[in-house]
Amino acid sequence: MYTPERDRTMKEFMEAAIDEARLGLQEGGIPIGSVLVRDGKIIGRGHNRRIQNGDPLAHAEIECMRNAGRIGSYANTILFSTLIPCYLCSGAIVQFGIEKVIVGESRTFKGDIEFLKDHWVDVEDWDMKECVELMTEFIKNNPTLWNEDIGKL
Repeated sequence: MYTPERDRTMKEFMEAAIDEARLGLQEGGIPIGSVLVRDGKIIGRGHNRRIQNGDPLAHAEIECMRNAGRIGSYANTILFSTLIPCYLCSGAIVQFGIEKVIVGESRTFKGDIEFLKDHWVDVEDWDMKECVELMTEFIKNNPTLWNEDIGKL
């Protein structure tokens, strides 16, 4: 049910994901951030650390789930991500039964929203200017790193 308070809280969660993306950029990585929420509280957060850790699987959503730890069921969780999840992360979302994903944007990378929806994941794309600009600037300045991240080298 929509309420102004819920809207404010949802924006705060996306801001936390954006903070994670900026932290990743400050570390020399790719500016993608994610938070996992249950019952109105952040239970996990992460950012893409593929470059920093030399780990091709250290995507923001995966790091976020790792940092949440063993939480048992992922039922009733919402994943906020600054960018539409890739196939790797979408697979993890489906595998663990995350029911809702809210993304900051899907312009700079298309991902596969239909895959998520076909597996009963509710997806909202907020198409946020701030998220688009963050990724557009990174891709323009770091095309090789970006192409490596999305497997296009």
